[in-house]
Amino acid sequence: MTYGRFTVKAAILAGLVALTGCSGGLGNLFGGSTQTVQTADGTVVARPDRARRPQERSTIWDLFADRDNPNTTVEVNSYLWNASLDVLSFLPVQTVDPFTGVIVFGYGVPPGGGQAYRATVHVSDPALDARSLNVALQTRGGRAVSTATQHAIEDAILGRARQLRIQDYNL
Repeated sequence: MTYGRFTVKAAILAGLVALTGCSGGLGNLFGGSTQTVQTADGTVVARPDRARRPQERSTIWDLFADRDNPNTTVEVNSYLWNASLDVLSFLPVQTVDPFTGVIVFGYGVPPGGGQAYRATVHVSDPALDARSLNVALQTRGGRAVSTATQHAIEDAILGRARQLRIQDYNL
């Protein structure tokens, strides 16, 4: 079997077209995508983006594979964390878990008050936002406090967190 030069060249060309079709373009022969960057003088330069997407699960058996990184931690907002410790400093700290963002305080009486409270604070997100803060307060009898008191404590923690942030950045 002899092949002509035209047939061999056509086969090579078809293979290259198929290969570039799978990779997303002629410039990305081996995967990835291109990213356009504008330089300081205003010229636009295309460069390959080396970042790869995390591997997606493709079969039912991939659900049983343990591919999660065991060293992954949950990030919490340090300003909310420290503000919670500052505002509720009259309460003794019982348990602290910075990996889940939970602080459990014991019973204590606020300055100038007669009622004893205990609190649990959950900082759930690295954003300095009201949605990142959850506060649960109880009296010594186990009853929940009024929503007005709970909102006042949350507002005090958020205000103190903003003050700490302003101090850090000298704003």
